[in-house]
Order: sequence, then structure tokens, then C-alpha cells
Amino acid sequence: MKKFLNSSLTVTALAADGKKACMAGKTFLRSVFFLYFSVFSVVLPLKANHGTHRNHGTSSSACSAFQVKSERFEPSKKSWNFATKLVKKMTVDEKVGQLVHIGINARFANQQSPFYKDLQRHIVENKLGGIIFFGAPIYETTHVANRMQEAAKYPLLMSLDAETGIGMRFEDATNFPWAMAVTATGNPEFARRMGVVTGREARAIGIQHVYAPVLDINNNAANPVINVRSFGEDPEDVARFGVAFAEGIQSQKVIATAKHFPGHGDTAIDSHRGLPIIDLPRSRFDSLELLPFKRAIDAGIGSIMVAHIALPQIDNEQIKPLENYQGGDAEAGAEIVSESAYIPATLSAKVQTDILRKEMGFQGLIVSDAMSMSGLTLYFTQEEAGVRAFLAGTDILEKPENVDAMLRGLKAAVASGRIPMAKLDESVTRQIAWKHAVGLFENRITPIDQIDRIVSAPDVTQLTDEIANAAITLVRHGEGDLPLDRSKKIAVLGISNGFDGGAVMNPLASTLRANGVKFTQAYLQENSLQAQVDAARKAVNEADTIVVGLYGRVRSGAKNSVGIPENGAAILREALASNKRVIGISFGNPYILMSFPEMKTNLVAYGDMPSLGRAAGRAILGLQPITGKLPITLPGLHPRGTGIQLQRN
Repeated sequence: MKKFLNSSLTVTALAADGKKACMAGKTFLRSVFFLYFSVFSVVLPLKANHGTHRNHGTSSSACSAFQVKSERFEPSKKSWNFATKLVKKMTVDEKVGQLVHIGINARFANQQSPFYKDLQRHIVENKLGGIIFFGAPIYETTHVANRMQEAAKYPLLMSLDAETGIGMRFEDATNFPWAMAVTATGNPEFARRMGVVTGREARAIGIQHVYAPVLDINNNAANPVINVRSFGEDPEDVARFGVAFAEGIQSQKVIATAKHFPGHGDTAIDSHRGLPIIDLPRSRFDSLELLPFKRAIDAGIGSIMVAHIALPQIDNEQIKPLENYQGGDAEAGAEIVSESAYIPATLSAKVQTDILRKEMGFQGLIVSDAMSMSGLTLYFTQEEAGVRAFLAGTDILEKPENVDAMLRGLKAAVASGRIPMAKLDESVTRQIAWKHAVGLFENRITPIDQIDRIVSAPDVTQLTDEIANAAITLVRHGEGDLPLDRSKKIAVLGISNGFDGGAVMNPLASTLRANGVKFTQAYLQENSLQAQVDAARKAVNEADTIVVGLYGRVRSGAKNSVGIPENGAAILREALASNKRVIGISFGNPYILMSFPEMKTNLVAYGDMPSLGRAAGRAILGLQPITGKLPITLPGLHPRGTGIQLQRN
């Protein structure tokens, strides 16, 4: 049998009651991946324990989890030799095609449909190197991946944004809490276990390259795009939790990606809508932003994604907006930030080659952020952007706005000598070596019948709940507000910057209802009708206690990416002014609490994942302890580390 895994995994489990000594588990020998899962139906379970978790320590559940240990994951000498020989046989068009990875939303499509035929054209004729998948059903994604793998001459590297596990993109998969919630638990082992699941589930659906973890330090309260995606504002926390997550991913022979180099945390512009400028000296980056990336490189991370951010004190090449800008990834109606600026890091050799490669010694894959984002497309055509990014040091040009245009630019640059053949060969060899390391040249097809044995297993849901339970953070506690007094007249109000029609607040409402709480429920979003606004105001005015869910969630490229609509904010301010008892829960942007400093009781849940909604409901009812601590500062309100500890009532 052909080997799929390059090294054995040593697995150790503890007894579920946490009292027995750790027991040596099985060592899974090298085996074929699909046979391993399909025949034996084995899933590496992460045993869950719903006991009490304490911050900054090892929980009983963390002890009972399977501890996965593996050798550093990187291409072997065999992989490099294989890649070197193969690249010598490739044509120029095949080499250039490897650099470009298309982005798609997979769906069912007949093989004669325009969608299918166009994708197949890119894979067969344009000879692309990979695909990044966005939101889609799981089975359709795996099926499309398999079809394109069959069509490709060389294996495709399949990638996925999976900052919260594969559920970040797939609604039919378990979605972990955001990175900031994981740090709020105080336990890096949660990040590691989350990484193991993420890598395992990614491989199960045909993904070998995960675009996570986020290693940005979110030290700017006005950041509209990173926010809770970051592990926090402390570089040591970001490094500890981020590296643990990456190591978990790579223990499953899946490539992890540190992003967004050299640090997107101190920005106030969403790079989907414009080009952020960080006008700070190199010394500041050395002391803060670069620390997590240095730790990740030392730990052997396989790839690093470069951000569309300008750093004038590192590279001061000036650029101007294009005259005929046609738009990029910004949401329809979102303001486009267009101004003269400086070269983005994605096109800067001073950032990628001089700092990342030469000074920091990174030898893995350099990936661009999406080449369709407005922070780049405002200033450069796709033809020129691709060439400049590659010459700066990028190996993978991710999600071009126009694939054909980018390929034309790259091929012309090779033909003219602007792109040296030696540099092209070096980059393609690196990518082929990693494809060999993940086993794509041995088996590129993913068995469909293994997916429902692995993805979203019950123990994964349990781990998600463990993290959520330990993450809920109480930052202010008004006298008598908690636990929720069920004898009072209660209104539950959800205010959202999304457009989900109220479904986002179902986990909270359902948890309260299941525990006997009677309440009036209302929900508002930006386009709510006046009748809905009036009904919400009536419910709040008639209640003694208002539980308000603030769903100001990170929405990249959106015009209101982390705030809440004014229709709901106005009602909340009225309730606070009337001195009603208000319990506020931030299900997203924690900094939103700064807009309501008079609120006497507020909790931070860091996201709208169902597990966090359920955990928040149990927390305000006193059904579980509250142990989380803020991984960030809320300026003018609370310092980092704030967290009022409440025991289960």
C-alpha cells in the first residue's frame, strides 16, 4: 500500500474523570489516509469533559484530551528532490500557472454548465496551481475538488480560510469560537486541540492548506476587519495561542498559514475597501507585530500570508489610484477609501524578501492576501499586480480578480526577462515540494464516504462548547443583575449588523426558553421596517429587565463591519437613560461596549457562534461559572485581563 502519512502520531489519553494517571495510547503507523478512516472508521477523538474550567491553567478536559505529538512538518529531502526533478520537465506555462490559485464558491454544476466549464478551463488550459474554497456545502466542495484534481496534470493545492475551523466557511460543519474567545479562556491547549480538529476535518474534505491562524495583534480598537479574529493585543498571548493552533493543524499533515504579515492589527481601514497605512518605524514592528510571526517561523509554520498594508517607514515607494477603478471585494454600497499611498507589503521586496526571507529566515510558502481586494486593485491592474507580487517574493497569488489578465502579465514578464527563470523555478519548486509533503502526488482524490465519519463528530461539538463556556467574560456586574431574575418582566433584544432575520439570536433565546425563562423577543437589523422598530421599543419599554445581544460582528468589506445599526442603538440608549436593568452581551466586537459606558452589567462572548449563544444564556442564568478574561483593553472602560469571576449559582 502507498503511504499517505509521512510520520506516525503518538496519541495519549487520560481517563474521563480526570483522576486516573495518563495512559499510553496507540501509535498509529503509517497508512493510507482513506483506508485509515474508511475501513476502520477511526476518528482521533478529543475527549470532552464538561467540568469547571479555570483560567491560566490546565483544565481537566485539556488533560483528558488526546495529546497529539508529531515531528516538525516540512518537506523532506525526498520531497525537495522530487520537486527539483519535476520542475525541470515543466513548460513555462505550467510553471506560471502554478503561481495562481483561483477562488470559488463550490456548488452543484452539470459538467456542461458555464460554471463547470470555465473552472475546468482554468485548471486544464491555464494550468493553475490550486483552488481556495469559500462558502459552500461540504459535499459539493469535495466533489468539485475531486473533479478538478482528476482534470489537472499536476495535483492542485486546495486551500480554505479556517480561522474557526472549517465551519468558518461551511454552515454544515462545526464552527469554533473566534480566536479572541479562545485566548479569553487562558488555556492555549484549547487552541492546539482546535487546530488538530481543523487539520483533521480539512484533510477529510480534500483541503491540504489552511489559511489560519491570524497572528495580528489587535491593539487598535477601531480596527474594522481583524478584531475578534486576533488572539488579542498582547504579543506573547498571540504567539502562544497562535503557534499552538498552527501546531495542531500541522500535526494532521495540513499546511498552516500565519497571517497577515507583517501585522494588520493596528489599522483603522479594512483592506477589502482601501489600503491601510501604518506609518510606524521598523523598531516598533520588531518589538510588537513581528514577534508572533518569529515564534511561528521557529515552530515550523508552513506558509505565511502577506497583507495589503502600506508601511512607508519600511518601503516609501509612492503609488496613486488607477483612473478607471472598477471595484474589488468591497460590499456593494461600502465606501471605497481611495487616496495616494505607498506600496503595499504584498508588492514590496523590502517586506517579503529582505525582512521575511533574509532576516527572519522563513523558507516556507509566501501567500498573498486575496489579489481581488480593493487595497490592491485600487492602485494596480491585475497584470501588473501579479508580476510585482511575485518579484517581491510571493509564491502563491491567491484569488485574482481576473485570472486570465494576471496570467497574461506573468507570462509577458517571463518572456521579456523581467521575471528571471531561476526565480520562477525556485518558487514553483517550493510549492511542488509542499504538495509532495502533504501526499498529493501519492493520492489526490478524497473519498466522499469518509466525510460523515469525521466532520462535526459529537466530541468536536463538545470541544466547541468547552471553549465557549470558558470564554464568556463578565467585565461589569451591576448589583443584583446576575443571575437573571426570572420573576421580572423580561425582554430579549437582538441588534445586528448582519441580515439574518433574527436567526443569529436563536441560540441565546432557545437556551433561556429551555430553562423556563419567559420573555418578549425582538430583533433589529439595518433594514428593519418601522413597525419592527416600534415593536422592539414597546417590548423594551414594558419590560423590567432587558437582555440585549449586541451582534456587531466582523464582516470583511462591509460598510458597517463591526458596529450595530442606529435603530437598535437608539432604543438601547433610551432604556439605559430610563435606568432600566440592562444586561448587555457583546456577541462580536467587544469594543462596542465603549459606546454604552453607562451599562452596569455587560458580558463579552466574542462571536455569534451557536456555542457562544448557548454559553452566554447559561452564564446569565447562573447555570455555569463565568471565568473568562479580556485579551484586550477596552479604552476608557477596562484594562486587559479584566474578568469578574462568578461561580455557578
